[in-house]
Amino acid sequence: MPALSSAPSISSPPTSRESSAPSSRGSSARSRAGAWQLAALAAILGWAYLPMLRVFSDKWLNDPQYSHGLLVPFFSAYLLWRAWKSESLALRPMPLVGCGLLVAILGLRAAAGTLLFHQLDACSLLLALAAVSIATGGWALLKRTGPAIAFLVFMIPLPYELERNVGTPLKTAATISSTFLLQTLGQPAIRDGNLILIDEVRLGVVDACSGLKMMVTFAAFSVGAVLLMKRSRFEKLMVLLGIVPIAVIVNVLRITATGLSFINTTDKATQDFLHDLHGWLMMPVGLVLLAVELWVLKKLVLDNKQT
Repeated sequence: MPALSSAPSISSPPTSRESSAPSSRGSSARSRAGAWQLAALAAILGWAYLPMLRVFSDKWLNDPQYSHGLLVPFFSAYLLWRAWKSESLALRPMPLVGCGLLVAILGLRAAAGTLLFHQLDACSLLLALAAVSIATGGWALLKRTGPAIAFLVFMIPLPYELERNVGTPLKTAATISSTFLLQTLGQPAIRDGNLILIDEVRLGVVDACSGLKMMVTFAAFSVGAVLLMKRSRFEKLMVLLGIVPIAVIVNVLRITATGLSFINTTDKATQDFLHDLHGWLMMPVGLVLLAVELWVLKKLVLDNKQT
């Protein structure tokens, strides 16, 4: 019998899915490696800036106006995770540029330590995180991590000079507006400097009543909403521009409500309770006004799909 010749085996060319699998696995591995490098360098920076963070943590824990500072790092971490999971990223490390920026930031830290300017030291931390992003992934990674790093600015307490120079005009405006609103409501309110006189009631608008710190907290919530919502650029801009007016309106409502409470009750314990209650209600009222603003913008601005 003639020997049977076996037919040569023809291997089929790899499909596009099979050929792209190793490259996608390699890209994923590089992405994970870059994430671990970034996390390790960020942890080292956290250790280096631990004294400054301890100073600020006292504000976050003991000053109700800055209690949102405890939540800011967690929200920034969520923004970073959200950006990292959105799509693949080609890392192009620039170690020389990143290390050069870190050396310059050391000089900024030295100046902050000499001046005992903790806020400047905190700004150097944000710049250092940006430098680490450039060193490990280049400008593309900085673009991806930039919003999360920039949001950390809301965990920095305001400098005293800024509180005084900006808070004083806000306090005066709040006193004038609250006096006018009380008069509109039929109360015999008279303004005397930063005092509101209503018959025998003397309502003092002190520095804590300027609304500046509440404005910072409300700004953190508003910017966070802008970063998360899927709206047009015009709507996002309107939300950012509405931060100051809404914060001022809420503060005026708080002072007015406190004045009405002091008129209708003479018990000191009740007055203190209502004063604190109106302060705690500022943020919920501000968020309600923000929701109303978003609803109005949704009605006014047409979606591109509908036009």
